[in-house]
Amino acid sequence: MSSVRHRRLTLVGSITGAVIVALDGTVLTVAQPTMQRALHASFVQVQWTSTGYLIAVASLLVFAGRLGDRFGHQQIFAVGILGFGATSAGIGLASDVGWVIGLRVAQGVFGALLQPATLGMLRATYPRDQLGMPLALRTSAIGLAAAAGPIVGGALAAHLGWRAVFFLNVAPALVIGVLALTVHLPTPAPMPKPTPTPTTAPTTAPTSTSSPATGAGTSTARLDLPGACLLAITLVCLVHTLVAIPETGWTAATTLGGGAAAVTCGAFIRHERRTASPLVPPSVLGSATVLSALAILLSASAALFGALFVGTYFLQDVLALDPLESGLRVLPLAVMMVLSAPASAVLQRRHGPRRTTMAAMVLLTLGILLLSQLDQRATPVEIGAGFLLLGAGFGTVMVTATAVIVHQASVDNAGVAGGLQQTAMNIGPTLGVAVATMLLTLTAPIAAGGRPYSGASHGGGAHGGGSHGDGALVDGPHWTHDAFVSAMGSTLLALAVLAAIGALAVIKLPRRLDAERTRSPRREVIHRRQPRPPRATESRYRR
Repeated sequence: MSSVRHRRLTLVGSITGAVIVALDGTVLTVAQPTMQRALHASFVQVQWTSTGYLIAVASLLVFAGRLGDRFGHQQIFAVGILGFGATSAGIGLASDVGWVIGLRVAQGVFGALLQPATLGMLRATYPRDQLGMPLALRTSAIGLAAAAGPIVGGALAAHLGWRAVFFLNVAPALVIGVLALTVHLPTPAPMPKPTPTPTTAPTTAPTSTSSPATGAGTSTARLDLPGACLLAITLVCLVHTLVAIPETGWTAATTLGGGAAAVTCGAFIRHERRTASPLVPPSVLGSATVLSALAILLSASAALFGALFVGTYFLQDVLALDPLESGLRVLPLAVMMVLSAPASAVLQRRHGPRRTTMAAMVLLTLGILLLSQLDQRATPVEIGAGFLLLGAGFGTVMVTATAVIVHQASVDNAGVAGGLQQTAMNIGPTLGVAVATMLLTLTAPIAAGGRPYSGASHGGGAHGGGSHGDGALVDGPHWTHDAFVSAMGSTLLALAVLAAIGALAVIKLPRRLDAERTRSPRREVIHRRQPRPPRATESRYRR
């Protein structure tokens, strides 16, 4: 198989896996009300079809990435996508909501295996200086799935029932999974090692025995199971707390959950610094560049999905638009995500990730500020302009920050880097919804003694949404329009500040991601030693 065809197959597999997960998260939101009525389920039970998935996937992403680094991203990808498709089919055949919740948790486990592998395969296949466009195409596909998901899910649920929504992913998952198992991608020959000379000490950097095609390593280092458990407990406590805040507010349970997350996080960091084989290698955990890119993704996704959450209530409750009309108002966001992703790859190559990301964060902040000025007299153009800026900014940030994270990681650590990126993209939206809910509750008086929010549907990062289903319109906030608009303005201003604070981390991003700045130490030694023969020749001619 040629190298070009190998790369194309890897790119198709990576995009298909990302789209399947993204589509699943968006169509579920539309199908939840119909599923609730068909299965005679309570609203809390239906909410756990989202919450259970989110907790499972967020807690296992980094460990799943490490499994890909150890056993091969192609193999882990195949298991993940086949399991994801199988659980989707099982949900479509489920007889009661208990089975749906259990299968959604299992689907989250397979989703955790699948998502880091989509990035790990790209990092193992493409040279660092050619990663920009594949990542951009992947982001565009995610944006397209996010735009098409509600429409496709609504049509299927209306004409074929809610079960058809889950059968949607089965066929493509089966095809791509079988291809990943049966097509053996070639392993390029390893780079020859330089011969050390008496004047230059040989490099002591460990050489990789990974297959560039699959990321399968032959390292005998053990898996850090204690570290994986500590990180999983941390993320379970954090996600459960963030999910509970919009429904119950700050209670003893949410406070205890937040405290437990902080304690186990401290224990995880202490363990990682002391263990011989850490789950997150020091080159990743201690990299200011990687941590800055993760902070940018976390703040940008929190600001975006928090604004989208507030904006959806504004469109449906204040402007009294139906879900389809609301979706059309928000459509510029998805369109700009699709268009900005490939453009951002070009801009990053020309201007570097630091300038490109800063410009994107400015657009994102301006979009939130524009939405904060809306009221009952807002026109479709004003609404569309705000969401357009959000899509342009966030689509660019996703590409540039992800490229920095994957670019900085070695092939041996590509899965862990992908797992960290996906974790940020899952935690960020949940954090944004929780922050928006608390601020709305604190700044807007509630009429008729209703609960502020009991119907938020929690999305899953890049593939989910901070929007709500029909249940939110029944049990949601009971505010006057004026009170909500007033609270919306201050809440969106706070989210804009959150985005601006995240933008401060841009100063730690590299100016450029070119081949000159990413040579391995071994190649740098070769480059520095090349001028020596000409100097010797010149001195001979002088004599």
